[in-house]
Amino acid sequence: MSEPEILLISLSPIHRDSRVLRQLSVVAEFGRVTTVGYGPAPDGASEHIQVPEHLKTLPQDLPGVARLALRRWRSAELAAPAVRWTIRALEGRRFDAVVANEARILALADHVAHGAPVWADMHEWAPEERTHVLSWRLLVAPLMDHLCRVYLPRSTRVTAVGGRIAELYRERYGVSARVMRNSSRWQDLSPSDVLDDEVRLVHSGAAVPGRNLELMIDTVLSLPERFSLDLYLVPANDGGQYMRALTDRAAGVSRVNFHEPVPPAELPSTLNQYDLGVFWIEPFNTNARLTLPNKLFDFVQGRLGVAVGPSEEMEPIVRGHGLGPVSEGFTVAECAASLESITAEDLRRWKAASDDASRELSFEHDAEVAREIMRAMLAS
Repeated sequence: MSEPEILLISLSPIHRDSRVLRQLSVVAEFGRVTTVGYGPAPDGASEHIQVPEHLKTLPQDLPGVARLALRRWRSAELAAPAVRWTIRALEGRRFDAVVANEARILALADHVAHGAPVWADMHEWAPEERTHVLSWRLLVAPLMDHLCRVYLPRSTRVTAVGGRIAELYRERYGVSARVMRNSSRWQDLSPSDVLDDEVRLVHSGAAVPGRNLELMIDTVLSLPERFSLDLYLVPANDGGQYMRALTDRAAGVSRVNFHEPVPPAELPSTLNQYDLGVFWIEPFNTNARLTLPNKLFDFVQGRLGVAVGPSEEMEPIVRGHGLGPVSEGFTVAECAASLESITAEDLRRWKAASDDASRELSFEHDAEVAREIMRAMLAS
């Protein structure tokens, strides 16, 4: 009997997309996987169809924008250049199951599935992905809502990164969404030594405008000399403009250091040399309010303490496991107040708690959700 043929689509650079790489590692246990996305073939793919980098994932040319402005959702569903190219690349192909990442490709996945079961991994809350950008809010958000409303009920399985976002999908679109967190693989690490007169803060992630990474820099600058901050940032698709703004903000300050981004698999061991992973993100939209990001789990696998704000999904995990301090709000003064009295003993206690929680908060738990989904889809 031949292996099942599985199609996994993510219009992202899959080879460095942490969530999709972990997803792929499980999907590959069940058959021969053809991936579709930007960049080179990711580890675990049997075949990779590389989408040309210049092709956009939304209908951004003049006819496409006209479709969005006129609310012609049906004609806009498959209008994005990357989507049209993928349809041509998959012409004549048939698969036993399709894995679709994020709302913008739901219509594409339904189109190329030809009736095969579809797993829609929605990641975050699609209707408000970038609503802080006016053009996105006016033109694209209604399309995302349309795609979810039409295609999520047709999907065999739906997943999201956290419980509150899964509940939003249930409330608005009537689908039973399961939670598959952005957890990291378990790492065989131990907490690193703590220094009595230093607190080594670290943050890793994307340098994306709107996330207010300036807050971390300003907070450290307001703290005593014993606090330092190291940043491992992936530049945004803005030509490095935001990254330059951040480095300019910290220019001449030896306590704030910028580093090249680290591959996802190597990140926990890199983070291990620090004391406290920090991430304060103001609730400027639904996804920011309900964020449960990779970095929190990376911090845990690096055996760090974790410092966050009063974020709805992160705070219960940090408090529940005793991982670190939670600020009262998201101002520089409030974030600094949560850190300024930290002692070496606090850091040792938080890092030990992170070590204790490392297996429970690892991908090994969330991988079983993916396995159950794949078994159900292929059985159907």
